[in-house]
Amino acid sequence: MQPQPYQSVYKVTQSRGSGSCFYVKDYHLFVTNSHVVEGFREVAIEDHHRNRFPAKVIFANPALDIALLQAEGHFKDLYGLSLAHEEACIGGKIRVAGYPFGMPFTLTEGTVSAPQQYMDGFYHIQTDAAVNPGNSGGPMLNEKDEVVAITTSKFTNADNMGFGIPVASLYPILEKSGNLDRERLSLQCSCCDAIIPEDEEYCPHCGNRLPFYLFNERRQTELAVYCEQAIEAMGVNPLLARIGDESWTFHCGQSEIRLFVYQQSFLFCTSPINILPKKNFGPLMNYLLTAQDIAPYQLGLDGNQIFLSYRLHLSDVLADKESHLQQKITGMALRADELAHYLAETFGCSFPPCTRRQTA
Repeated sequence: MQPQPYQSVYKVTQSRGSGSCFYVKDYHLFVTNSHVVEGFREVAIEDHHRNRFPAKVIFANPALDIALLQAEGHFKDLYGLSLAHEEACIGGKIRVAGYPFGMPFTLTEGTVSAPQQYMDGFYHIQTDAAVNPGNSGGPMLNEKDEVVAITTSKFTNADNMGFGIPVASLYPILEKSGNLDRERLSLQCSCCDAIIPEDEEYCPHCGNRLPFYLFNERRQTELAVYCEQAIEAMGVNPLLARIGDESWTFHCGQSEIRLFVYQQSFLFCTSPINILPKKNFGPLMNYLLTAQDIAPYQLGLDGNQIFLSYRLHLSDVLADKESHLQQKITGMALRADELAHYLAETFGCSFPPCTRRQTA
């Protein structure tokens, strides 16, 4: 079977949002936009099966808007996209692959409107294919499924237009990537193109100041630290659970756990544990309404889906110096998995139609 582009296109997630990236097999690296990972030294990447892997930002050229990621995982069998050697031509077919708005993998088609559109001091490929936030860092593919450009959506005032960084700008970076220290961040000088490791503040070749400050990790809020301690207590790496600002999604056993702030007043921990069965409604409903062993958690229905939830006021969370409520958050995740299996075995409820995601 012919490999498909989605096998090599991953989502990039961090606490500020998400973008896309793609795997270049010959260099064992993932390529994305610099602006997708600014503010972070470590991010998570996610495949179309929703498996997540930690990744380090090891290289960036903020001016050109290209970054390279070194991911933890076994990718030797992963299909790698080929890089085009021919430039895109006006009117040529183009496809944009990625995860717009953090949604599942999407492939949109269009044509090349301008192969050399000069913007922000660099040439870009312009296309009429749909490009949205979240597509940034993913590949633009020609009819041979070769990468002709790296999608960038940082030009937000351009209606019905998408832009990509020509792959010709990527080739020199990849050729130098063998000399990178993959344990720390290096930046490419915007003046002389030298690649400098992070222990230098100024380029030793031309004296240009290097913007390492763009990748300084933002200090977490007290609430985020509190929540991630609870997540870590479940045996989950918090880095892999982050999906936004003070928002996390991960799995505990079979059950998906969602932890988020609601209306800047409440912290919700909720889990869609089961789908209603086709029969045995009476006994199930009686259990859902009378169960005595659920408190302090609550069971609820939304359509045909059964939820287990725990709601806390933020003032209570921030006053929880003894971590009692934090332990209840951890306990809810464990209880959700137990309850999901109990409802499945006792009443014939099915599990939600989602693939278990690797977050440990």
